[in-house]
Amino acid sequence: MRWLEKYQAKRVSADEAVKAIESGMRITMQPGCAVPQELVRAMVRRGESGALKDVEVTHILTMGDAPYMDPKFEGIFRHRALFIGHNARKAVNEGRADAMAVHLGQVPKLFSTGVLPIDVALIHVSPPDEHGFCSFGTDVGTIRAAAEAANYVIAQVNPKMPRALGDCFVHVNKIKAFVEHEEPLLEMPQFVFNPDDPKTVVPMKIGENIVDLINDGDTLQMGIGTIPDAVLYYLPDKRDLGIHTEMFSDGVVDLVEEGVITNDKKTLNRGKMVAGFVLGTKKTFDFIDNNPIVEFRPTEYVNDVQVIAQHDNMVAINSAIEVDITGQVCADSIGPRLFSGFGGQVDFIRGAAMSKGGKPIIALPSTAKGDSISRIVTQLKPGAGVVTTRADIHWVVTEFGAVNLYGKSYRERAKLMISIAHPNFREDLERYAKENHLI
Repeated sequence: MRWLEKYQAKRVSADEAVKAIESGMRITMQPGCAVPQELVRAMVRRGESGALKDVEVTHILTMGDAPYMDPKFEGIFRHRALFIGHNARKAVNEGRADAMAVHLGQVPKLFSTGVLPIDVALIHVSPPDEHGFCSFGTDVGTIRAAAEAANYVIAQVNPKMPRALGDCFVHVNKIKAFVEHEEPLLEMPQFVFNPDDPKTVVPMKIGENIVDLINDGDTLQMGIGTIPDAVLYYLPDKRDLGIHTEMFSDGVVDLVEEGVITNDKKTLNRGKMVAGFVLGTKKTFDFIDNNPIVEFRPTEYVNDVQVIAQHDNMVAINSAIEVDITGQVCADSIGPRLFSGFGGQVDFIRGAAMSKGGKPIIALPSTAKGDSISRIVTQLKPGAGVVTTRADIHWVVTEFGAVNLYGKSYRERAKLMISIAHPNFREDLERYAKENHLI
């Protein structure tokens, strides 16, 4: 067990480990619920000590706080967001952090090809097994490519990190320093639906409309938010569903335990739920621990359009901020104000479109701000970005129905989109469409 000797020789404190971080370096960290919190705290302490300047910290969405984005660290740390999380939104829109437009499936390539060279990777892993392999646990997604490309890898070793199975292991020989620190993982609770709560009526109706499009035996991908959670709420009557998705949460665990998700009808990786990461609570973390039904794969596999397309009856469910009446989808900004990112939306919309029997779905509430603003619009707001083009769009779902724009002319699209807009705005949308000779 030579690996054990090496492991023990590389055990250090967090403050000692982060001395590898120097001014001018680019740092990445494991995202989602797997943020290596002890290493982040030590990195921030090193920044506070005056030892660092011009350090770039790049990653996709992370749970919890991101103290290195505090204005007091300007000139010391600067964040590059590959997907803007809630903790990065303010810094990005104040110009204290940067953001990139990138499909999630392309993020690993940024690291592996050296477009974004990584000096130090901060990872969060399970304790090594008898062969010296640590699991990336709740998130292998983009971090494995980053860790493989990094010059120096520091691992927080945490017995609370589940030993997820699949293509998500790293050997102790590949890690430069180990920091043993036990603490609970960051969590993302699922949205709680209550038919008597007015705030849940709209997402529940959207969920019902989407579930009408799902058949027994379909394979599902669902993004983040209340609408995907609402879909899960209405799925218990379905049978033999499969999962191939960038992420899943607590609601999927319930459906596996109820026998709704079996993966028995999947065309690819039959019998396995394939995902890149989870965003959930301890319930999900316990579920994935040493569970052979779950196969974690890196993003470059999970979000590969050709891999997605090999699944017959692939249903991809993603959300939007607004959609115009020709089918252009904005999902990352509110006008020029950056809000989130591309994520895997286009990867899965295109993959599902190529799938035999597949259904790419964009879902959104018809309005915002107490029905005062329509999210089905004549034109996207000035400065808004197009994430999914109108040539890619198929199904669009609101609480007022579901329409399929595939194969439709602009005239037909406009009529269909107006039909699922909020009734308060249909007259204005129709007037615009007539004035611009769309209908």
